[in-house]
Amino acid sequence: MKRKLRMGMVGGGAGAFIGEVHRIAARMTGEIELAAGVFGTDREKSLACGRDCYVPEDRIYQDYQTMVAAEAALPGDRRIDFAVICTPNRWHFPIAQAFLANGFDVMCEKPVAMSSAEAEELRRLTVERRRIFGLMHNYTGFPMVKQARRLIADGELGQLRKINVEYSLGWLAAPNAGKQAAWRVDPAQAGISGCMADIGTHAENLINYVTGLRITELSAELATFVEGRRLDDDGSVLLRFDNGARGLIFASEVSTGEENNLILKIYGDRAALEWRAQTPEDLIIRSNDAPIRILRRGWPGSGAEAAAASRLPAGHPEGFLEAFANIYSAFAEAVRSRQPGDFPGIDAGVSEMKFLEAIVANHAGDRKWTAMR
Repeated sequence: MKRKLRMGMVGGGAGAFIGEVHRIAARMTGEIELAAGVFGTDREKSLACGRDCYVPEDRIYQDYQTMVAAEAALPGDRRIDFAVICTPNRWHFPIAQAFLANGFDVMCEKPVAMSSAEAEELRRLTVERRRIFGLMHNYTGFPMVKQARRLIADGELGQLRKINVEYSLGWLAAPNAGKQAAWRVDPAQAGISGCMADIGTHAENLINYVTGLRITELSAELATFVEGRRLDDDGSVLLRFDNGARGLIFASEVSTGEENNLILKIYGDRAALEWRAQTPEDLIIRSNDAPIRILRRGWPGSGAEAAAASRLPAGHPEGFLEAFANIYSAFAEAVRSRQPGDFPGIDAGVSEMKFLEAIVANHAGDRKWTAMR
């Protein structure tokens, strides 16, 4: 296949921060071009966005149903190769289901669906139709996150004992935080959870990606601080893992003054590591018998996985957009090769929905611990 992959996008129009991030990241790969889309429910705004992205007007569709039917009817040398879903949560399942059922690969924003049952159905379709399914947990695309994964796989930390993730934001601290905030605390749009669905799922996915451990039980407390909201804007979750390790996820979108403060700390019986999204070039290694080490992206010895995910020499910072692009690069290779790649997929989507359901059930119930199904 000596051509760029053709991408279709649903959602991500005017005023949608994440849609433009996806478009920039896809372009950065040099492997993908935007060929079709539905960029919102407002037809005129969708047309304007599509034109701004140089999408031919006959490929800017009225809705996703029309898009699926029209693209499926096109010959193979014209139709899109995969669809990207950048809508509010409630649309993820029906859109992904439609594209998978019609033979298209899918890249979807998280969380993958509104329930684990929907996620399981997407997994069934993905397997049955032999499709490639990508779930955009962008933090797995950072080079030093990949280096952390390698250190743990190589046993440098020893037996893992404690895993803590903090994800603090302040953007929902005020009642009126804008359109992008409003739907995230609306059950009809976001589902059973607000903060935990939005950023807690990143924490759960990051832990699983880096350590390979599975959460077996959890104990959760959710909070809604801003009056009038119907979903959580803050939460804390105690975790038990299948190797006996313990952990904690603290996620908040009402931590006033915080920007995008994501911190991962993993403690083993030999050493510990720390990675921060605000200083993503650094991976901190600690132990009781040696000075603190800081591994820097781009330096020799930082690891093959980190090197493969780097675009620039050390000292030329890479970050959020490059991490998205790394996932798109791996996804594009998987679409071409029809082989699994180094990015979260539909299994991660099922896991995050079971995680959310266990959190909500535990918070609402009277049991101290809830098992992950």
